[in-house]
Amino acid sequence: MKRSIAVEMMDSSDNPRELLEEDLLYLRQLNRYLGGARCVRYGIARLVRRRNLSTLSILDVGAGSADVALDIVRWCRHNRVRATVVTLERDPVTVAVAAKAVAGVAEISVVRGDAAAPPFAPKRFDCVVASQFLHHFSESEIVELLRSWATLARRAIVVGDLLRHPLAYYGIQALTRLSTKNIMTLTDAPLSVRRAFTLAEWRALFRRADVGKFHVTPLMPFRMSGWIEIDS
Repeated sequence: MKRSIAVEMMDSSDNPRELLEEDLLYLRQLNRYLGGARCVRYGIARLVRRRNLSTLSILDVGAGSADVALDIVRWCRHNRVRATVVTLERDPVTVAVAAKAVAGVAEISVVRGDAAAPPFAPKRFDCVVASQFLHHFSESEIVELLRSWATLARRAIVVGDLLRHPLAYYGIQALTRLSTKNIMTLTDAPLSVRRAFTLAEWRALFRRADVGKFHVTPLMPFRMSGWIEIDS
């Protein structure tokens, strides 16, 4: 299956609020049941174990409605790691949804901003996280994003994303048709799979970025967890 370069509806700046909010709700459900958050958790656990960390500061770029950030905080609490997570999201509607979702969670703050130009000082965070975000970009853009984030991270970049495969494409297409009428979800869910990369292509992108030693691990169903070690 050839990679698609079609633009997802979510990446448009003029989506109706109700349409986007409903899509974000569905994405939270997909992340919960199809392992989106688990891909990031896998990388966070690897970082904590390798560096024997008891505290952890994280920048979650393209954070959506902050469901992955909430999952990270729950994992850190369970494992007695004192975590702070800053979520960075450009879309104002999504920022509002995220702020409501994390209200009362002291470890998480929500910032509106561009992942390509994060408003933070160098080496501000232990780790930069990108969950199901990078497949929205071209290969050259992904390389530049990784290089930019490497200037912010003291220890690692963790990437959780999709793997492009015909079974994943037809599977998510069937699932969404059975479970929602939201046109954004019906359009973007299968398109996201077609915009994603194979395991070999992900490895090639990390190699091309050349910001540190990396590991890419396949996870079910048709997901990957990428971990790039940053030399601080």
